[in-house]
Amino acid sequence: MSETPYLYDVTQADFAERVLARSHEVPVLVDFWADWCGPCRMLAPVLHKLAEDFGGQLIVAKVNSDAEQALSQQYGIRSLPTVKLFRDGAVVDEFMGVQPESAIRAMLERHVPRDSDTVREKALEVWRSGDAAAAASMLQEAAEKDPENTKIVPDLARVLLAQGEADEAERLLRSLPANRAEDADVKRLLASAYFSRLITEAPAADALKERVDTDPKDFAALEQLAAHWILEGNYEAGMDALLQIMRGDRKYNDDAGRRGLLAAFELLGDDERVTPYRRQMFNLLH
Repeated sequence: MSETPYLYDVTQADFAERVLARSHEVPVLVDFWADWCGPCRMLAPVLHKLAEDFGGQLIVAKVNSDAEQALSQQYGIRSLPTVKLFRDGAVVDEFMGVQPESAIRAMLERHVPRDSDTVREKALEVWRSGDAAAAASMLQEAAEKDPENTKIVPDLARVLLAQGEADEAERLLRSLPANRAEDADVKRLLASAYFSRLITEAPAADALKERVDTDPKDFAALEQLAAHWILEGNYEAGMDALLQIMRGDRKYNDDAGRRGLLAAFELLGDDERVTPYRRQMFNLLH
């Protein structure tokens, strides 16, 4: 393999400088390996190629785990190879074992800065200043010029959702590559689009509440009211309403209560409120 300045060995003595400090400038991919490790030898040329391909936008640092046992213990290395990506002095991503180049590249592209990221950041500043239309236009242009930057579409989807364009936001999100579509931020945006669609032409929450108070079996109003509440951050009220739909009519709108709860769980992620509501949903299903 040819020499590259973007790949080097590190030890305990220079780890702070060549990994932690350097990761404030560019992402640093740290490969924990050993001489006796066959999979490590298989992975090594892939990482070398990636270091060359990214041409200084990424550093690959190699740690011999046998020689640097303190570092391996510090970072909880239990199997080899283990590869950790550092950014701004902290681990932001990782994988274990031999992975195909395409999978590693996809992981890196989420963290390695691109020229189009400057446009993204500027567009988001424009959006925060109140000009959503201009921000959307900037992001659409950036996506056309750099379709491989899969960070642009979720940003554009956020702006479109804020403008009430849930259908277009969902269309764009579903056009993402399969590996990106499984990321938590994309799933949360799809869940937001789900609820946003429900209230696109719906009455205000107060009017819907009056309808539900008058007729608790008005599941159309109850579903829209749940969407209002969840998008406003009142998750418990929204999930209670969705459970009420499940209890009342599993056939309503293709089991809308269950589908809505699953979307709410995506929005909440690891929030502790998910567990009791998931349990209640499970009990209703069985």
